Amino acid sequence: MDFKKIADGIWEAPPTAKKGMLVPARIYATDELFKEMDQGVFEQVTNVACLPGIQKYALCMPDGHWGYGFPIGGVAAMDPATGVISPGGIGFDINCGMRFLRTNLTEAEVKPKLRELIDRLFYAIPCGVGTKGPLRLKEDEFREVMVQGARGVIRRGYGWPEDAERIENSGCIPGADPAKVSAKATSRGINQLGTLGSGNHYMEIQVIYPGNIYDLDVARTLGVDREFQVVVMFHSGSRGFGHQVGTDYLEIFGRAMKRYGITTLDRELACAPFSSPEGQDYFKAMNCAANSAFANRQVITHRIREVFSDIFKRDARDLGLDVIYDVCHNIAKIERYRVDGQEKELLIHRKGATRSFPPGHPELAERYRAIGQPVIIGGSMETGSYLLIGTDKAMEDSFGSTAHGSGRTMSRTAARKKVHGRDLLRRMEQKGIYVRAASLSGVAEEAGMAYKDISAVVDAVEKLGLSKKVVRLQPIGNIKG
Repeated sequence: MDFKKIADGIWEAPPTAKKGMLVPARIYATDELFKEMDQGVFEQVTNVACLPGIQKYALCMPDGHWGYGFPIGGVAAMDPATGVISPGGIGFDINCGMRFLRTNLTEAEVKPKLRELIDRLFYAIPCGVGTKGPLRLKEDEFREVMVQGARGVIRRGYGWPEDAERIENSGCIPGADPAKVSAKATSRGINQLGTLGSGNHYMEIQVIYPGNIYDLDVARTLGVDREFQVVVMFHSGSRGFGHQVGTDYLEIFGRAMKRYGITTLDRELACAPFSSPEGQDYFKAMNCAANSAFANRQVITHRIREVFSDIFKRDARDLGLDVIYDVCHNIAKIERYRVDGQEKELLIHRKGATRSFPPGHPELAERYRAIGQPVIIGGSMETGSYLLIGTDKAMEDSFGSTAHGSGRTMSRTAARKKVHGRDLLRRMEQKGIYVRAASLSGVAEEAGMAYKDISAVVDAVEKLGLSKKVVRLQPIGNIKG
């Protein structure tokens, strides 16, 4: 595929590069990260550029790699009147995302209790495929959660009132309609709130080491400004519920595409006009799954507070276990941007990409209005993660988006062939990282060598101006789903 470097960190294929492209395809990456990208990224991002109603560019972030339909790291903006909505541009794990909590604790206080903490958290937050969480809701109660999101479980005692304002969209995306969700999806999700899941999902205890605070003023505002301060980060989504919503609507969209005369270069880009009954039904069901994911991460937050409180014999508020932020990275949302000098409402698909809104953005909560939206970029369980902040440049260049993680360089199968889970656990413990995992094969799949260099990805988005570094976080304990 004919991608040319058009500026430092920007690679572009023009609309003439592939028959059917409506806009250029752009990849944001340094020379080194661009060379690491698999062929699937180039094919997929140019296929996305062919989707009806796409605006300005089809984009891929520096952590991009091959995915289902869209590349992971893909961003596309559609005109709501003429464009489509595609489950492949959102992902099966709808509203998979990251949540970040601070504490008042230091590494010296946590290290002597680290094994006990991780062991207790491993049992408090069920991991693996098909596990059940602590809530037992009736169907009408679960439908309330689909509409109310995080607030639906906070009012049941699983959180603090102020948690909601520290979540993207305050933990509740409007427009959810449980009537558009199948009975099978409901049955798969109703008992899974408070579960971590499998694959690349994890919960991690991390430390801010000296030299890893890049913007002290912003770090102070966020409450993560002390060397050796302990924080908690986790990655999970809508679990089987979101997966079933995606599966249900791919089947519906397959039939709808014929009816609307839509063809795509890849069957995994199945879609429907956003304004059609099928497109609107999926959007309403997708929002139900997105709200369920916010509720899932809220229940996990509550369980983390319970375990820390019990082990340190102090109230969770006294331990300072505040939510700093919670971000989606598999979602489609209506947002406003300037295109060709005009402000327009657009449907933004983010598939493995994080929102990166700047200071002053009207959708931000008052507490973050002056500094911009916190951006959480999770790395592999060996190499650490970053907290960043949103920028004006992201609004101009990437529809308010940035990277979401390290991005794989190796398939899960290839990673399992390179390292055995038991050997990796031993190696990590020698490095001071204690891990509990649902399976040894799952650990091997998530080895650091299977991912891009997280610092290279974060440096790339900062150099491009898509987000700004605040703090680097390094793991000392991990629960692997």
